[in-house]
Amino acid sequence: MLLTKRDQMVEDINVWADKYGRDRSAMMPILQEVQKKYGRIFSFSMQTIANLLGIHPVEVYGVVSFYSFLHNETRGRFFIRLCRTITCEMAGKDSVARQLQNDLGIEFGQTTKDGMFTLEWGNCMGMCDQGPAMKVNDQIFTRVTPQDVHEIIERCRHALTAYATDGKQEKIAATMKTTLTNGLTFGTAKADAGLKAIIGQNSTDILKMIEASGLRGRGGAGFPASMKWKFAAQAKGPVKYVVCNADEGEPGTFKDRVILSDCPDLVFEGMTIAARAIGATKGIVYLRGEYTYLRGFLESVLETRRELGTLGQNILGSQGFNFDIEIRMGAGAYVCGEETALIESLEGQRGEPRNRPPFPVDTGFMGCPTVVNNVETLAYVSCIASRGANWFKNCGTDKSPGLKLFSVSGDCDKPGVYEFPLGITIAELLEQVGGQNAKAVQVGGASGQCIPADQFHRQIAFEDIATGGSVIVFGPHRDMLAVVKNFLEFFADESCGQCTPCREGNLKLLEGVEMLEKGQCSMAYLKELCALGETMQLASKCGLGQSSPNAFLSVVKNFQDEILGRTEPIFLS
Repeated sequence: MLLTKRDQMVEDINVWADKYGRDRSAMMPILQEVQKKYGRIFSFSMQTIANLLGIHPVEVYGVVSFYSFLHNETRGRFFIRLCRTITCEMAGKDSVARQLQNDLGIEFGQTTKDGMFTLEWGNCMGMCDQGPAMKVNDQIFTRVTPQDVHEIIERCRHALTAYATDGKQEKIAATMKTTLTNGLTFGTAKADAGLKAIIGQNSTDILKMIEASGLRGRGGAGFPASMKWKFAAQAKGPVKYVVCNADEGEPGTFKDRVILSDCPDLVFEGMTIAARAIGATKGIVYLRGEYTYLRGFLESVLETRRELGTLGQNILGSQGFNFDIEIRMGAGAYVCGEETALIESLEGQRGEPRNRPPFPVDTGFMGCPTVVNNVETLAYVSCIASRGANWFKNCGTDKSPGLKLFSVSGDCDKPGVYEFPLGITIAELLEQVGGQNAKAVQVGGASGQCIPADQFHRQIAFEDIATGGSVIVFGPHRDMLAVVKNFLEFFADESCGQCTPCREGNLKLLEGVEMLEKGQCSMAYLKELCALGETMQLASKCGLGQSSPNAFLSVVKNFQDEILGRTEPIFLS
């Protein structure tokens, strides 16, 4: 007997529930499976999932409506997203956008009449050194030109399935390969040397080693890794988790993509060492939706580690040392880079940050003690374990020990991922990447600070200019008001809307920028906007709203000669 479409959907959802679980934390992967097979998430499928998980259907709809990569409306067979964030705009995304509209005969936000294509804007895809970037379903194209647009569309029309791989395809997609330009640490690391070094050590020994190294979180906040691990080790819970935050969504940041592509074993090894330190048995990599193409590769690396005995039961022969890792996918929400929003997402909720306390180290995923570290932090843990705490401590400055990866993009000769000791000055970094003619550098991505040329003597370190690693270089011809407008459009779109300062504040700042570009903003109102930005920094619930005014405030402070009394339209190139 042939199954009806609804019967088949119920059967499929039950199969996926058997695979991912029958509690709420299984919701996201089940929704993603439904969309992958059926093209959208139907009301009936939401009802079925709700019944299976014992929740109200509106809760499922609330999740679907929150994430930009989930949808309950019919979309084209080929879903095209063109990155609109700053480095892609600098690289010429506007001409690519016009050609997409010309060739498809639709505007952004529309679907072609034949149902083949949907065209939308997308936010940062982690390809900032290779813009303009464009995503077609799960495949990312980089360095796209208007001439490439027709070729890509025609391949979609004729293939109807996956793209063929040949020389022409490689030309269109470019390489997507970014190597560590001078990443001597990761490039010379020996496989699992760190894990083998600590296998006979207890939790206290490992925690002392990490503390002695001075390692602080490499995601931007800079919280001491040893302190976070110590709190989790002391916490009580039936299960403990190590979560790798691979939701790298900050415009201008792509270093974690490179680590996961080139050195995934270092990340998984670091998670395993963290598990040994806090007593965790389960690990989760929260991988951003834009990096879906990496998932199969990472799963194969995990399977190899299980075969080698560096993951799973009795790791490296150590009785009772049991730890395994699974990969869970994000679904297009920048705010999930905040650790509590990430945990909410893992639990099948909207990615809205939690009130703290309690903190994840004692009440994290599923209410259990959880350590959340980013990709780079965990990779350095492996290297510290194998080379010793002093090796790391002796690099950098007294207050900012160690090495750091930097994602460098924009107006420089050699964009890419670089490894430097913390404490390097902006001028020294620019000399290495060929950006000596810059008039400004955005350190820390869209949420960071815009540093003018007369401050290039400053250090990139926690005691001066802290950063998660993004460095965007702006040449003499760039309009800094246009830069700020792009950043604020990003934050207005990505705000989760939970708190008023962020939800309303970013829109007000964006309106102010639009007034400035028309030459219609008084100094008195500009001061009010700055006061609003300072209020947002203090009153917003999470780091998104607390940091989103940074670029606006720094540009107003340092580039008033560019932004006041304007009469001409603004351009980025």
